[in-house]
This record gives sequence, C-alpha cells and structure tokens, in this order.
Amino acid sequence: MVKFVLRSLVGILVLVIDTFYRDRPYQRFYVLETVARVPYFSYLSVLHLYETLGWWRKADWLKVHFAEAWNELHHLLIMESLGGNRWWIDRFFAQHTALMYYWVMVGLYMISPRSAYYMMEQIEGHAFHTYDQFVATNQAELQAQPAPAIAIAYYRDGDLYMFDEFQTCTKPESRRPSVDNLYDVFVNIRDDEAEHVKTMVACQQPDAQTALKSPHNLEVIQLPLEVELVLPTTPAPVTTVEG
Repeated sequence: MVKFVLRSLVGILVLVIDTFYRDRPYQRFYVLETVARVPYFSYLSVLHLYETLGWWRKADWLKVHFAEAWNELHHLLIMESLGGNRWWIDRFFAQHTALMYYWVMVGLYMISPRSAYYMMEQIEGHAFHTYDQFVATNQAELQAQPAPAIAIAYYRDGDLYMFDEFQTCTKPESRRPSVDNLYDVFVNIRDDEAEHVKTMVACQQPDAQTALKSPHNLEVIQLPLEVELVLPTTPAPVTTVEG
C-alpha cells in the first residue's frame, strides 16, 4: 500500500512536469534536476540530526548522499548552461516545488528511510528512461553540438573522487565516460541516473545498515540481478529518428 501511494505521488509529479514541458526539453530537465537534488539534502539533514542527538552515526552514508547531491548539482549546472533556467517562471516552479518536496522527504525519511529511498528510486528510474528516450530521439542533433565546459570539467578534467563516490555498485575509477559532444553528455547523465537507482536499491536492502559502504572503502554492494536487467550500465543501441 505504501509503495502504491509513493508511486502515485511520483506519477502525479511526472505527469505535471511532462505536460507543461512537453516541447521544452532543456527546461524540463532543469526542473527535474532541481527537484532530483532535494531528497539527498533531506537525507543529509536527518542523518546530521541523528548524529548530533547521538542516536547513530553513518559517516559512509553522509559521503555517498553528498556525492549524489554533487552529481545532481552538475546535471543542473549543465541544464543551466543550455538555457534551461532562462525564464523566471521555470525557476519559480522548480524552486518552489523543490522547497515543498524537501520537507516531505525529511518527514518521510524520519518515519521510514526505506520508503524514502524507494520513492527516490522511482524518481531516478523515471529520469533514466526520460534521458534514454531523449538521446534515442535526438542522437544526430546532439552529436553535432559541443559538450558544455561544465560537463567536460565534471566528467573528464576535474577531481573524479566525487564522481566515483556516488556509484556504490561500481568499482572506483572503472567508469570514465567520453564527453566529446552533447550526445555524450546526455548519455552520461542517463547512466548517472541508473547508478542512482542502484544506490537507492542498495539502501533498501535488509542489511543496508551495516553493508552499505563508501565505494572507496573497497566493499562494493552487489546489486540484485533484476535491477541490473532493468537498468544496464552500458548504453543500449540507439536508433536515429529520421525527419
């Protein structure tokens, strides 16, 4: 019942965003990325509160969730560089939605961390499929455009420790994606979302309290097979749409 309610809430949010931003993809992605960062802020806030109260300390979880927020920040910066935040109405909608969502997730995380992770799994899964459809439909156009400087800095030239840290089901330094054009950028973002889904699934496992570790602790979580089949880490063949 709880999962049905959470899926319904995500479905309503997705329907609203998809309806208003049907023909404006960069603005749509800007809104999605503004909202997608919020649960990680909520998790961090509650974890810091619990540690301050002396209830329990989860340093690895703080590292992983901050790295996830850092990854989503760079997705957002990429969308801003593409003009996704140019109109005030888009900024207003995204920021006020994010503000309300933050408190919803704080309350949900305090009541049921597993439910909070499940809800984020649903959102990140939607993001994966949204980007997957976008790159499949616009491959030729995207390949003709250069990668934004912020994407190059994040995926290739910067300190990649944080890039490795949010991927709890991937061995550190094993994923170094290409970033030669805008198509590569959106493929990378899509695959990042798949990694977020895997981490959210790992956080819901019965033994997550003791098993979930920072990737740099050299103890990589083994992901359930059914999730690997749904969200592959390697790009699927892409069909170029003519016309």
